[in-house]
Amino acid sequence: MSNYLALPLAALPFPNIDPVILHVGPLAIHWYGVAYIVGILFAWWYGRSLVTNPKLWTDGKLPMKPEDLDDFLVWAAVGVVLGGRIGYVLFYDFARYMQNPLDIFAVWQGGMSFHGGFLGTTVAMILFARSRGIPVWTMFDVIAAGVPVGLGLVRLTNFINSELWGRPTDLPWGIEFPNGGPFTRHPSQLYEAALEGLVLFFVLRILTHVFFKLKRPGFVSGAFVAGYGCSRIFAEYFREPDVQLGYLYGGWLTMGMVLSVPMVLLGIWAMATAKPAAAVPA
Repeated sequence: MSNYLALPLAALPFPNIDPVILHVGPLAIHWYGVAYIVGILFAWWYGRSLVTNPKLWTDGKLPMKPEDLDDFLVWAAVGVVLGGRIGYVLFYDFARYMQNPLDIFAVWQGGMSFHGGFLGTTVAMILFARSRGIPVWTMFDVIAAGVPVGLGLVRLTNFINSELWGRPTDLPWGIEFPNGGPFTRHPSQLYEAALEGLVLFFVLRILTHVFFKLKRPGFVSGAFVAGYGCSRIFAEYFREPDVQLGYLYGGWLTMGMVLSVPMVLLGIWAMATAKPAAAVPA
C-alpha cells in the first residue's frame, strides 16, 4: 500500500498501442519488425544520397556507386539480425539459452542486442567493402550516417511493447507501464530514442554537410560510435537493468554501460586519427 501512496499524482498513463500492426492469416506484423526494416531502408536511401553528392567528397570524386549500396542491403540485414541475436544470447541471457538452445532461433519472442548487431554489421561492411574495392572507413562512414534513424524507431517500438522501461521515478512525466509493477517509471526508451536517434542523426548531419567530415575517412563513423556509446551510458542511469543480470556493481553499473565504454574509446580514437582522404584518380 505504501508503494501506491508514493506514486506521483501527475503520473502519465501508458498509451496502450497494440504491438501488432495487423494480422495476415497466421502471420502477425509487429511494429518492432517494421522499425528494423524501415531503419535499414532509410540507411540505404540516405547512404545513396551521400555517395551521389560530389560536394561531400575529396575533389568531388565519388567513393562508390549507388548500386554498391543496393547490393549491400542483404549483407546489412543479415549482419544486423544475426549479430543482434547472437549478441543478446552471449551478453544478456547465456544461461537460459544454453538450457533451451532451440529458443535461440525464436527471434519473434524478442531479444536483440545493439552491440551484437553493431559487431555483425561491422563484419558485413568489412567483407563487402573489400570485395568491391571500397575503402573500409568510407564504407563505415556512409552507413553510420543514416543508422541513428533506425535506432530511434526501434526504441519507440520498445516503448510500444512496454519493454526495457526505466527505473522508478516520482517525476511528473513518469509512466505507469502495464507490466512495470506498482511504480511510475522513467520512459527510458523515449530518452534513448531522442538521444541515439534524433540528436545523434542531426549531429552526424552537421558533420557531413556543414563540416564535410566525409573527406576525413573514419571521422563520421567514429562520431557515431562515440555518440551512441555516450548516449547509451547516460540512458542506462535511468533504465531498469535486465532482470536476469541486475546491476553488475554498486547498484549502478549495467551490462549496457560495460559494452558501451569500449565504443566511446574506439570512436574517439577513430576521430583523432582520421586524416584527409587522398584524391581519387579520375
